[in-house]
Amino acid sequence: MTPAPPTPLPELNAVLRDLITSVQSILGDNFVAAYLQGSFAVGDFDNDSDVDFLVVVEDEASEDHAAALQALHARLCDLDSYWARHLEGSYFPKATLRRFDPTSQQPLYVDNGSRVLVRSNHDNTLVVRWALREHGITLAGLDANTLIDPVSASDLRQEISSTMRRWAEMIFAEPEQMNNRWYQPFAVLSYCRMLHTLHTGRIGSKPAGAEWATGALDSRWSGLIQRARQERPNQFLKTQQRADPGDFQSTLDFIKYALDMSRSYETAQL
Repeated sequence: MTPAPPTPLPELNAVLRDLITSVQSILGDNFVAAYLQGSFAVGDFDNDSDVDFLVVVEDEASEDHAAALQALHARLCDLDSYWARHLEGSYFPKATLRRFDPTSQQPLYVDNGSRVLVRSNHDNTLVVRWALREHGITLAGLDANTLIDPVSASDLRQEISSTMRRWAEMIFAEPEQMNNRWYQPFAVLSYCRMLHTLHTGRIGSKPAGAEWATGALDSRWSGLIQRARQERPNQFLKTQQRADPGDFQSTLDFIKYALDMSRSYETAQL
């Protein structure tokens, strides 16, 4: 029986086939598995989603392998395809992926819209491990739950609370960085999603988090959340456009509110 395609989008499926067959050819016996995660895995993708992938290798990629992977991502970025230009993912050694270890070497990572591989802990989180283990779509190789230890709800909540505080510190240290029509609604939807995770102990999508937040949080935030959802289309064209002044200030207030809410969840867990 022919396996079902990983997504309902033929063009994206073709890009993923190119990516994975090329990665397997480059890595040879060092290749273990590859997955689709993020919004495509949880089922809430849209035409502006990035394509979150993760490749597992037996051992850290050699310099030759890293150079070949770099050339691959540069080639993919030149394809006439939105999806090829919005691949985002990491190359994890199997032992590093098994469980979170802050002392491990940062995996090779390519950012959304980039053609350059760098070292980054962007995906080296409990959030990614949980989502991959629970919802990851296998593109090749072993099932993710055989390679990743279970992540407890309490550990997930702890990481989310820490992320909420860390992001807030960066935003309030330099608020103007959030003053555009991409970052401001992104912050609203991200904090909705993180509060939703604190509530459920599970990772959901930004749309699911926004839907929950609209009904569960104080009604004064409903309009801000709805407008953030409406800003989603063509988000990459909005990075140079300033945010609505009222929504910009309301977002700063909403982040403070979300932090207060996170502390109440932490207290409830004690």
